[in-house]
Amino acid sequence: MSRFKSFDGVEIFYQTWGRQSDQPPVVLHHGYVANARFNWVIPGIVRRLTAAGRYVITFDARGHGRSGKPQDQTGYGESRMVRDLSCLLDELDLHEVDLVGYSMGATVALLAATGESRIRRLVVGGVGGDVLHLNSRYRTQGKKALAEAMLGSRWAIRNPTLAGFRLLADVVWADRKAMAAQALAFHSKRIPLEMISAPTLIIAGNRDPFSRQPGKLQKAINGAELKVVSGDHTTVLIRASFQNAIVEFIA
Repeated sequence: MSRFKSFDGVEIFYQTWGRQSDQPPVVLHHGYVANARFNWVIPGIVRRLTAAGRYVITFDARGHGRSGKPQDQTGYGESRMVRDLSCLLDELDLHEVDLVGYSMGATVALLAATGESRIRRLVVGGVGGDVLHLNSRYRTQGKKALAEAMLGSRWAIRNPTLAGFRLLADVVWADRKAMAAQALAFHSKRIPLEMISAPTLIIAGNRDPFSRQPGKLQKAINGAELKVVSGDHTTVLIRASFQNAIVEFIA
């Protein structure tokens, strides 16, 4: 377990798993509110990757888990998380990695892959066609509602999706002020997906409301592959089909 200071002084917590080999390390980026332990360790994904002989690096995104938690919106956004990722690769002197991102982490991974040359292979899960419309009015309204859900009374939340995020925040003891700041800072500009050159796999749960229309995302990334597996936004992480797809693609 280690920490380093990122480009703006925010402390980032990370862990390494397994033994280094001739294959590139696998870097795992978790989703919103969650942390590396909740997203990757508990579901068994780290164990599955290390059993396949891969060296794995997990880290808690800024505002999450054991990393630093700025309290202002200006300290957040997936673009800043991309810079944290690059700083991590610099910290560990890594020249090539396979990157796996889930949900918010998928947005970070897609952004990183448009300009970070050290990404050999890319896997994104928990997202779909909505990634093509991050600047929509609906998303702007949703960001505000999510921030309010993080800061207000849990019992006053009527929207099931917002209630789910708030419950998760309470379960993992998240800093809800930090989560509200990240919600307001969610990436809202077009991602130049046509610039992604790394071989890419999109994994979508067939009952995941956040992974709707994954075929649209697939078509936007040159040569991307798509695998639809059974599960919703949470349960898909424990599916053997989801975990095997990651291992097989980056092999």
